[in-house]
Parts: sequence; C-alpha cells; structure tokens
Amino acid sequence: MIEFTEQDKNQMAKKGIAKEKVLDQINTFKEGIPFVDLQSAAVVGNGIYRFTDQEEQDLIALYENRVKDLDVLKFVPASGAASRMFKALFAFLDNYNPKKETLKSYLERKGDKDIKILSEGMDKMPFYDKVMSRLPDSIDAEGEKVYLFVRELLGENALNYGFYPKGLLPFHKYGENTATPFEEHLKEGALYASSSNASNLHFTISEQHEEMFQSELKEVGDRVSKDTGTSFAVDYSFQKPSTDTIAVDMANKPFRNPDGSVLFRPGGHGALIENLNEQDADIIFIKNIDNVAVMEGAKAVADSKKTLAGILLKVQDKAFKYAKMLDDANATQADLVEIKEFLENELNVKFKEGFGSLSEEEKINLLKSKINRPIRICGMVKNEGEPGGGPFWIKNAKGEISLQIIESAQIDMNNEEQVNILQNSTHFNPVDLVCGIRDFNGNKYNLMDFVDSKQGFITGKTKDGKELKALELPGLWNGAMAHWNTIMVEVPLVTFNPVKTVLDLLKDSHQA
Repeated sequence: MIEFTEQDKNQMAKKGIAKEKVLDQINTFKEGIPFVDLQSAAVVGNGIYRFTDQEEQDLIALYENRVKDLDVLKFVPASGAASRMFKALFAFLDNYNPKKETLKSYLERKGDKDIKILSEGMDKMPFYDKVMSRLPDSIDAEGEKVYLFVRELLGENALNYGFYPKGLLPFHKYGENTATPFEEHLKEGALYASSSNASNLHFTISEQHEEMFQSELKEVGDRVSKDTGTSFAVDYSFQKPSTDTIAVDMANKPFRNPDGSVLFRPGGHGALIENLNEQDADIIFIKNIDNVAVMEGAKAVADSKKTLAGILLKVQDKAFKYAKMLDDANATQADLVEIKEFLENELNVKFKEGFGSLSEEEKINLLKSKINRPIRICGMVKNEGEPGGGPFWIKNAKGEISLQIIESAQIDMNNEEQVNILQNSTHFNPVDLVCGIRDFNGNKYNLMDFVDSKQGFITGKTKDGKELKALELPGLWNGAMAHWNTIMVEVPLVTFNPVKTVLDLLKDSHQA
C-alpha cells in the first residue's frame, strides 16, 4: 500500500489531482497497459473513403452554403517547443570548432548529413537574411560562416530560436517578409474556418509563451485581417497541471526528486482533450501548429478541409434525424433496422451478433448509446514513409470492434500476426480532424465521457541518472477520442507539411 506524506498531499492538492487518481495511475504501472488487438488495417474500401472530384465539389458546396449559419472554430495544439527542431544544430555547436578544423574535415569525421544539407541550403532558410545581418561582413572560411550562423540562430544571447515555441519561428519567406506558423494558421482560418467574414481560433500553448503569442497577434493580426477581409478572434489555453501524471521508480513506487517531492510529468497531448472539452462550436477543425505550407497550396488545403466539413454536415443531418426519432419513441421496427444500417454503413459502428434477438427496448437503448456520440472526420494521407499514427480496426477487452487511430507504440512488435497487419497499412493520420461535438438538441457532449483510459502509454525515462517509468495519457486523436463515431477519408498529400526538424523548411512546400 502506497502511503503519501502531508507534503505529497499538499503537492497533489496544489495541482488539482485527486489522491485516488494518483493511486489509479500507480495501479496502471503495476498492471501495465495491454497492447491493442489489431483486427485489420483500415484501407480504401474498408474503413477509408475515397471521393471522386465531383463528390468533393458537392461536399464543398454543401459546407459553403451552410457555413454562414454555423459556429466554426479552428483548434490548434501549439505548445510544442522548437528545441527538438534544432537538435542536430545544438550537437554541431558542441562538436565543431572552426578554429581547429575545416567544415569539410568535420563532415568527413562525423558523417553529419544534417549539417551538410544545412550548409548547402542555408540561404533558402526563411531566417537567413535576419541571421546574416547580425554577423560580421567578412567571414573567411565556410566552416566559420556555418558555425557563426548556427550560434547566432540558437545562442541564448542571440536570436535564441531554440527557446521559442515552434509556432512563432519564421517558417516561410515571402519577398522581404517572413511568416510564422501562427500567421499561416490565421490565413488558413480565413480560407475555410470562417463564418460571415469572422474566424475563431483557439491555440493550446505553454503558459510561459502567452505574451509572445499575443505580441505576434498584435504585429500580424491587422495586416492578415486586411489582406483576407476577415476579423479574427483568438484565444489560448494551457495544459492543465491536473492532467500531469505521476512518475514511478522501477518498483512502481512514486519517484521522488532530491528534495523529497513526488515527480509529476506532463501527460502528453492527450491532456488536451480537457482543453477541447471547454470549447463549443458546430464544427471544430483540428490541425497541428507545424503543419502549414506556403500559401501557393492554400486552395487545395482549404478544399480538402471543406470536403471533410461537408461530410460531417451530411452525416450529422442523418444522425440527428435518427437520434430525435429514437428520443421521441416513435421509431418503427423498420426504422430501427434503418438506423442500425446507417450506423454500420456510414458511421463504421460494429454490432455484436444477436441484435435481432434483443427486445425492442434493448434495441432502442443500444442504438441510442451508439448514435448519441461526438463525430470525427479524420483525413488520412497515403503512407510515404512519414511517421504517424495509422488507421486500424481494433478489438477492445469487451470484444467490441471499432475504427481507431493507433500509434506504433501501442502495437506488440513481437507478435508476427500484429506486425503483418501493421505492414498492410496504407495510410496514416496527419492530425487532420473535423469534429462535431454537439447532440441533436444542440447541446455539447462532455468529451471526457468518450475517453478510453486504457489506451495510454508507459515509457521509460531517466532523471538525475535514475531510471523511471512515465505515463502518457491516451493521445488526443487516439484513446482520448476512442468512443467517438469515426469516419476516415483519404486526403491529398499536399495537406501534410509538418516541420519536425529545421531541415524540413528546405522542402518545396515551405519555399515560396
């Protein structure tokens, strides 16, 4: 039995974490989290829709015709720090001294492909002019130029971009101006997430960066508003301390810091389901902060988003009609069969055998429980080697089969059958979601009711040289939405342009 000290209890109370929740997390460490049970990969024709050009045009028109009467929100997870983007550059500063060797000999010695690519494409980086304007005019050797460039970019007393939130770095260069992902999301908001020339955006950010984001909005907001003819309402939220999870030692006892306090760690992006749960709109677009391209591809991106929103509206119309019919208790036996077929064929709901032998009341209750859920339309791109969660049919502990976005860490790589299913996967999730979170009466669902807490992750970490186990909450688009009704749709690759390392900025999609 774990005993907590008064100091521990005060620490939990300050974070807003109940003792029972911590004990439950410790129990999860002891029991472990079972791997998911993949049934098959979701592919086009079995879990993933592919629409013709004409069908897409019809869906876009449906959304455009109705959007003026809808509350629309763009929800952008944006708390990612830029430090990971520059990992290779930080290592270069540690490993290279331009006074002692040439860049060529360093590249041969270390085989540093990243720095080779950077040195060859430096002038195409969006911040090149800004960095160079801060360096001496005469730099003799190439190695010294690259070294001073990187030091100026990352140095604490220089531009310090490694400290920045990813959303506020210069990503794209348009003539004399550069644009941050934050600015590009505003422009995108005007294109597809606006109603009556007004666009609402919500960014989840780290608390220490709030002033920086507000300052960026002041700097670019009016200009983007003028250029797009759209007014912007922007607000922010932070990951809640109450979503932090306890870390344990290898004996599953609370891991303690040198001062005796218990170590709590951020629960991962799955914690953002609580932030999403505080929003309310007819349609919510979700897209990561770093997934933006230069505006040349903007129409294709906007059309793809409008297509997904059109699908949501179309399927929601039917779902709301059937949910009201069930609520009014005027559904005939034929109606119940029709509702079940709609759930199976359009919302990918799987029923266990024996539905026909249930009483009428049992059928109605089961159909109500299946249809009264938030709906997510998930864009899926063809897998071309990029990392990301994939779409699969899985079976849970109750024997229920459902369509889910699964990360590779959730799959048993020692199970040949499961690995074969993984290898049959053709698409992956670029975090491209359009969500309907209201019921047929217009009331918002409590999204916390639809989380599968058994889809978290246990990972190994170290702190102060000691091993520990950490718990990540079910991912925002994984277990946190496990009990939503889910539709998956193939979307074009042009919609997926993430920036995981600084070198991604040299790709064509980020070059204006």
